[in-house]
Amino acid sequence: MAMIAPSLLSADFAHLERDCRTCLDAGADFLHFDVMDGHFVPNISFGAPVLSSISKAVPAFYDVHLMLTDPLDYLPMFLKAGASMITFHLEANSPVQETIDAIHAGGAKAGVVIKPATPAQAAFEWLDKVEMVLVMSVEPGFGGQKFQPAALEKLSALREQAKKIGRPDLLLQVDGGVDRTTAPLCVAAGANVLVAGSAVFGAADPAAEISFYKGL
Repeated sequence: MAMIAPSLLSADFAHLERDCRTCLDAGADFLHFDVMDGHFVPNISFGAPVLSSISKAVPAFYDVHLMLTDPLDYLPMFLKAGASMITFHLEANSPVQETIDAIHAGGAKAGVVIKPATPAQAAFEWLDKVEMVLVMSVEPGFGGQKFQPAALEKLSALREQAKKIGRPDLLLQVDGGVDRTTAPLCVAAGANVLVAGSAVFGAADPAAEISFYKGL
C-alpha cells in the first residue's frame, strides 16, 4: 500500500486546521508542508510560524519540503516549529552531508529532493544516509502543474539502486501532478509516498480521494 501526503499548499488557508484534520481522519500518513523563498523557486508560501501554529493545533507527521536557496540556515526554526521530516534540494547551495547531519541532530528524519532536470543518479550517493528521496514530477514552486512522465524512469532507477544497497524499503516520494491516472504509474515505478495537493483538496470528497491513493 502507498502512503499519502496531502499537500497543504492546495488547502484552504482560511480553514487550514479543518483541512488538516479532514486529511488525518481519512487516513493521511503525512501532511506535506511546502516552504518557498521566492528565490530558489519563483513563489513564496508558508514560513515556520505557520508550521508552529498548525503543528500545535493538529499533531501529525509534518513532511516539510524546503524549496530554499540555503536550507541549512533555516533548519533550526523549522525543527523547532514541529517538522517531523525535512527534505531539501540537491540543487540548493547548502552542503548536502552537513544539512543531513543537522536535520538528524535536530531529531527529524531527512530527505533529499531532485528537480525534473536533475538525473536520478545525483541522489544515489545519499540513499544510505537519508530516510527519503523526493522526485519532483513538476517544476517546484506552484501547485496544479501537469505530471512529467520522465519522473517514472527516475523512480524506477532510484528504487532499483535502493534495493542494490540494501535499502529496499527506502521512502521514495513523488510530488507534482499526482492524480488517479498518474498515481498508479508512480507506485508501479517504485514510489511508496504520494504527494497530492489539487487532486485531494479539489475533489468533491477529499476523504474518498485519500482512500483511493492509500489502496494502491
